[in-house]
Amino acid sequence: MGHLKIGVMIESFRLGVKKGIRKAAEIGADGFQVYVTQGELAPWNLTQTGRRDFMNFVRTQGLQVSALCGDLGGDGFVSTVGLDERIDKTRQILDLSRDLGVRIVTTHVGVIPEDENAPARKIMRAALDELGSYAERVGSVFASETGPESPRLMGDFLKSLSAGTVRVNYDPANLVMLGFDHIGGVRDLADLIVHTHAKDGIRTADGKPLEVPLGKGSVRWEEYLATLEEIGYRGFFTVEREVGDDPVKDIQEAVAFLRRF
Repeated sequence: MGHLKIGVMIESFRLGVKKGIRKAAEIGADGFQVYVTQGELAPWNLTQTGRRDFMNFVRTQGLQVSALCGDLGGDGFVSTVGLDERIDKTRQILDLSRDLGVRIVTTHVGVIPEDENAPARKIMRAALDELGSYAERVGSVFASETGPESPRLMGDFLKSLSAGTVRVNYDPANLVMLGFDHIGGVRDLADLIVHTHAKDGIRTADGKPLEVPLGKGSVRWEEYLATLEEIGYRGFFTVEREVGDDPVKDIQEAVAFLRRF
């Protein structure tokens, strides 16, 4: 694929935001993704001056922001409980993406029911139609992470939404760990993928998901990267390490692993 654009999920370092960004630059990453749902970078805590100062700091490190993580946790957008607050906060996060010039916001929308008439699916559709339209107005996209359902189901549902701005953050490890086809899934979601996570995992003999260091799991990296190249993907591969005793070492080795391709 030539030179991959390699990012790092800042929270994976467990160093805090600024130290994590400096570490990303130090290990040779091209950019990073960062959570903006709480703390200093949450839009309700970050002034306009703070937004400018943050991006100035990023530029001093020679990095790009690959995406903002706007995952508010819980069940995503499948329940009416707390839904208005989630939608309001997501709108503020989308506003932040506009102000920072980072046009991708990732999230987990919740588990998409297979039954088209399921109440949860109707709730999700209404919420994502609203947020997709808002994302369109601010010039951003809202990207749901793969994992809890098959890529084909996700693709069929997202393509049925009224706005074309609800896209996909592709995580091959999530699919591997839950027993889905991470190669075929790229083709199923080809025109929706705007960001990817570089993570690895296995599905144990008893069917349990287990995240492992990059290159040590069941993600078929050479084939996976070739398939992304086939569909014309040119975005970031953002290393995410959610477990492990030495995340800095694991992330540094992951960046070196990806540099081989």
